[in-house]
Amino acid sequence: MELTIDFPGGSRVDAHFGGFTVATDQPPAASAPTPFAVFLSSIGTCAGIYVLGFCRQRGLPTDGMRIVQRVHSNPFSGMVEKIDLEIQVPPSFPEKYLDSLIRSAELCAVKKHLENPPQFEITTSIPAAAVI
Repeated sequence: MELTIDFPGGSRVDAHFGGFTVATDQPPAASAPTPFAVFLSSIGTCAGIYVLGFCRQRGLPTDGMRIVQRVHSNPFSGMVEKIDLEIQVPPSFPEKYLDSLIRSAELCAVKKHLENPPQFEITTSIPAAAVI
């Protein structure tokens, strides 16, 4: 997968891939979420995709369901130390599926990549078209 990152003005930094644009910005006059907020939201939404798929496969309604994500950061370093995902279900949701919902959320690819992080290689280049 290849993404193109550009700088459309102000503090904006956008990512483009597959016909989509993920816009990011920085406070104080942010017009989009910060890159880190987009990263954090990818954890809960990824888990949500798996929970939704689990429910759809079994014909279980998702009305009234939601995932609440809580991020706990170290007050000294500011680094995230723990992320809680709470899958909230309506009272009518079949109890026999509760543990399975947790297992489905644990399949999230974003979570798995955080548990086994990739290596990063950062380089610079001057593309041939940009040479003057």
